[in-house]
Amino acid sequence: MDPSHLDQLVELEDFYWWHVAKRDLVLSLLQKHLPAPGRLVEGGVGSARNLLEFEKIGYQVTGFDIMPEAIEHGRRRGIDDVQVHDLAAEWPLEDDSVRAVVLLDVLEHMEDPVAVLKNARRVLEPGGGVVFTVPAYPWMFSEWDKQLGHFRRYTTADVKQQARESGLKIEWLNRWNAFTLPAAMAVRGVEKIRPRRSQPDFPAVSPAVNRLLLGAAGVERWCMDKFGIPAGLSLVGVLRK
Repeated sequence: MDPSHLDQLVELEDFYWWHVAKRDLVLSLLQKHLPAPGRLVEGGVGSARNLLEFEKIGYQVTGFDIMPEAIEHGRRRGIDDVQVHDLAAEWPLEDDSVRAVVLLDVLEHMEDPVAVLKNARRVLEPGGGVVFTVPAYPWMFSEWDKQLGHFRRYTTADVKQQARESGLKIEWLNRWNAFTLPAAMAVRGVEKIRPRRSQPDFPAVSPAVNRLLLGAAGVERWCMDKFGIPAGLSLVGVLRK
């Protein structure tokens, strides 16, 4: 991640609909599938805003990130157990010592995501699991993905294959963010015809639109819990050891 993108993340994570909605979704999945207490490890901590919320609901939190700037943000927020570490390298944790691993929009950045999942599996306690999100639809891969450092976008078959190769079982798998899919498809289509070289960012929205999108995400989260979502910009799931 470009340090300027991290600075933008710090500014937006408290209120911008995409960050808040995804955090609410992940918190609900953790509490349903992998409830505290126990150690939770987040790979790719960003500004460490999520770690604060995970700590509030009872986890002992640890964070890894490749960027020293992200680790500095985490320590300034009062999270002591964060360190610079490449997720593809063996994690500096004991076997069977972790209740939950959180990988939010991380695996698409990894050249070998199976190696990351195998590292997670080793440190997970029996019955522990991974909560993850990844971008969906390989046909939408565009200059935007390249600028963000993505190696891929995912299909459900990709998720199943990587889970199988890493020795993890899919407990729950769904799509997320259906309500912005049409707009994203239109933007990506234009970008494929006329690629942009500008820094990728989060589109500015008014407070009213931000509230509307948060409301839509809440309705979608209810639907996901009841009967699933057939389409969405992301895949979200829980993998169990």
